[in-house]
Amino acid sequence: MLYSAFSRIRWRRRTTVTVPVAPQLPESLRRAWQDRPLPLDLFFYTVSLAYALGIALTAEFYGYRMWGNFASAGYGLAALHTLWLLLAAPETLRRAGRWTSRWVGVALVGAIGMVLPLGVLVVRRLTGRDWLDTPFSWSAQPEVWVIERSADLFLRDGTPYVDVHALGRPPVVNDYTPYGPVMPVFGLPKTLLGGTPLTDALTDARLVFVLVAAGCVWLTLRLLGRPPVPVRAAQLAAVVPVTALTFATAAPDLAILGLLVLTCALAATDRPLAAGAVLALVGSAKLIALLAAPVLVALLVARLDWRAAGRFGLVLLGGTVLLNIGAVLVAPGAFVEHVLKFPAGLGAVTSPAASPLPGYLIASTGAAGKVIAFALLGVAALAIAAWLIARPPATGSDALLRIAVGLGAFTLLTPATRFGYLVYPFVLLGAMVCFRAAESARTERVETTSS
Repeated sequence: MLYSAFSRIRWRRRTTVTVPVAPQLPESLRRAWQDRPLPLDLFFYTVSLAYALGIALTAEFYGYRMWGNFASAGYGLAALHTLWLLLAAPETLRRAGRWTSRWVGVALVGAIGMVLPLGVLVVRRLTGRDWLDTPFSWSAQPEVWVIERSADLFLRDGTPYVDVHALGRPPVVNDYTPYGPVMPVFGLPKTLLGGTPLTDALTDARLVFVLVAAGCVWLTLRLLGRPPVPVRAAQLAAVVPVTALTFATAAPDLAILGLLVLTCALAATDRPLAAGAVLALVGSAKLIALLAAPVLVALLVARLDWRAAGRFGLVLLGGTVLLNIGAVLVAPGAFVEHVLKFPAGLGAVTSPAASPLPGYLIASTGAAGKVIAFALLGVAALAIAAWLIARPPATGSDALLRIAVGLGAFTLLTPATRFGYLVYPFVLLGAMVCFRAAESARTERVETTSS
């Protein structure tokens, strides 16, 4: 056996010397991704475990630390399960039945590292410590209470935005609602139905965000023909730490991402009007979603024609105007202050988004650094535009890849940024894997039928 192993090693060394490395790399990645996924699974869960432990030990927010404790157990068990799959004897695995599925690891993280901490935090939030200036007492991140408050303001004043210059005191960051006028919809259940401990828990905005995201996933899979979801797609989109942490402590970005992926599915299945309407809706909740519009225009042109792309653009423009005009007319100054100035770092209060990502680090060096950061952001935008022109996306997976790269570049290079925004490229890449699997299955069915 030792002689055989050394012979294989010598053969591999000879192959490495005689065959260029570059052509081997894609094949090696394919084997690691598809044919031998368990080592990559183990790496994924181990790195995720390290991240969760770091959050549990160092985070300033109570909700983050609570998530870190639960998630460490979830990722640890998933890593142990994967290690067992790698090392167990074939006969043992045959007897284990369904426990040999790679989905067991995903389920462990989902149950222990996502659903369980969300339930604990929703119940603990009933103690009413949200608005205290003590982050270690928060059971939900500020965006949750801010969105719920915006629903109250909308029903009372006709606008979700307060005039921060008329408060009779210096404004603070939590006075701001840095979202579009559609976002308060997620807080309406609590405003309309809350009031008791039970209804307050059941209408927590996080549950609404998660339900909307789940509904969008269900609709997307129906549009794609109900394809089997690859485990790798679930890992990237659902149980990666940035998604799991957001799920338990905040979750508005998950609803935005669900609607954005649904928009891509509508465009990829040649429904430009519906795609424009949904993107208008999601873009009027969070402005960043509108960055997907140029990619979807290119997708529709490649799949259909310019007229379809034009119909998409008209619905998007008309829907966006319709959804925002009320807030603009009621309080134009407040709309500009909350939705445009504050996220850009130009408001009366500086945005607290200051994670040490490249854009922030460069901008923090001074005025020249800010210019360089915005210049790099512009270069990235031009590069993605050139990519769209040179190789326009023809499938939903192509479009999702370009949107993921665009939002990833935006997150890394914008001066006001947070690590949590990395949930956008991760979820979109996971969705891309799922779309690509559906497209491959559709191609195989067509080839089988034609032959």
